[in-house]
Amino acid sequence: MNFNRRQVLWAGGAIGAAALLAACSGGGDSTSSKPAAAGGKPKKGGTLRIGALGRAGAITRDPHGTQGNESDYLVIALVYDTLAMPGAKTNTVPRLAASWEPSKDLKTWRFKLAEGATFHDGTPVTADDVVWSLRRLRNTPSGAARLPGIKAENITADGTDTVVLVSDYANAELPLLTRLATFVMKKDTSDKAVDKAPGTGPFKLDWYRGGNARLVRNEKWYGGTVYLDAIEVTMFETPQAMANALLAGQIDVASNVGAVAARTAESRKDIQVVRRPDDMSMPIVMRAGSGPFSDVRVREALRLVVDREAMVKQVLSGYGTVANDIMGTGDPNYAKDIPQRKRDLAKAKQLLTEAEFDFSKTYDLVTTEDISGLAESATLFASQAREAGIKIKVVKQESGAFYEKTWLKGDLYTTYWGTNDSVVFFASKTLVSEAGQNEAAWADKEFDASYRKVIATADEKARAAVLRELQQIEFDRSGYLLWGMADGIDLAAAKVRDLPELAGYGRVQLENVWLS
Repeated sequence: MNFNRRQVLWAGGAIGAAALLAACSGGGDSTSSKPAAAGGKPKKGGTLRIGALGRAGAITRDPHGTQGNESDYLVIALVYDTLAMPGAKTNTVPRLAASWEPSKDLKTWRFKLAEGATFHDGTPVTADDVVWSLRRLRNTPSGAARLPGIKAENITADGTDTVVLVSDYANAELPLLTRLATFVMKKDTSDKAVDKAPGTGPFKLDWYRGGNARLVRNEKWYGGTVYLDAIEVTMFETPQAMANALLAGQIDVASNVGAVAARTAESRKDIQVVRRPDDMSMPIVMRAGSGPFSDVRVREALRLVVDREAMVKQVLSGYGTVANDIMGTGDPNYAKDIPQRKRDLAKAKQLLTEAEFDFSKTYDLVTTEDISGLAESATLFASQAREAGIKIKVVKQESGAFYEKTWLKGDLYTTYWGTNDSVVFFASKTLVSEAGQNEAAWADKEFDASYRKVIATADEKARAAVLRELQQIEFDRSGYLLWGMADGIDLAAAKVRDLPELAGYGRVQLENVWLS
């Protein structure tokens, strides 16, 4: 699997996606979930036992490596800090970087490091450490996609506490790039020593054995009070095993465990069901650059064929929401005023006829069973498409074969993103013509120009207006059929307080969790 994509998936809890995704839904009225327990005065003490999905063959300890296990990503995210992180009201809030400031042309950004930030061995974090870490990240296989428009030599230090990033083009959203995987290590850490490299995060690594780990509180964390004495991470290969461990009292939290387990737990007063809305997208990709779906009328017809409410209800088991073919639904500036696309078989047939679509052929829809519900979504869509005279055959591929033969190449296939990031994030990663992960091979000059205008606009109100235009183009012409968004679901014992409820990377920030 592509390095950058896989790491992004884990940042949003994708494997938590992986077997767990029956955990999603449609209007939210068909399920009743208990929110994360809050209230009371936080107190220090106790060990949080948390389960996370992973496989022994995919273990990694490198913060800039391919993190194929959610268990490893959780450990890394608690030990190492990124410069910024997702926020509840804005896309990006400070973390290891206390503040940032752009030049007037929006090309040069200065990041001021948090005062008092130190590594776990007591040495101060310097700009040189951050520069070295970002350059190391930039030189990984996915570095260009991870930090687009920023060359390694344009990442420099100004004194001991300021990092300077210079972009090849104006980018008002550049701080957003520093939220994911910009984990900071000490300068000149060797590749052989990364598993022992001290971090800067709220927890320090006590021990790590075969995917399982124990972390202890960093008493000197610059970010504020950490309540838990320790966190013990246990790796599970299936969500069922993880849910059973929680119900048996062996762990306190089952991370991203899925809808089946959630429904079982709903009747248990001693178990919390914590839902993170809009946690994962599972779009159908229609190749726009060539082939039978290159005509915009055909792509519009397929978007009109799908019964979104039925997809959400049946595929996501009532844990999710209907989507409107625009990636990035969690963005505070998501265009909710664009009318929701509804099923219209008559119009779909008309568009297909006008486009001289070949109804005699059978078209393959390639999918995987990487996450629960993905193959089911393909099967249900194929059934719905038949009502418009479109013959679709669902073809299941093993994950490795899919990413080698189909992803970025196929005419019609399912995909999934385990981080519900901003509209600009998806535009830069998957939609602009030059995007390294342009899943639909979509090239639209008007969209590209609108994207450049968005990231070059400093004024927030003006940028929101341009972003609305960008989303309208995506809604009208892109290669995505995004029918629904899945909720992420955690199960937790009643004593666990203040679990994070943000989707994506925000949910692994456990420094504010405490035990009653």
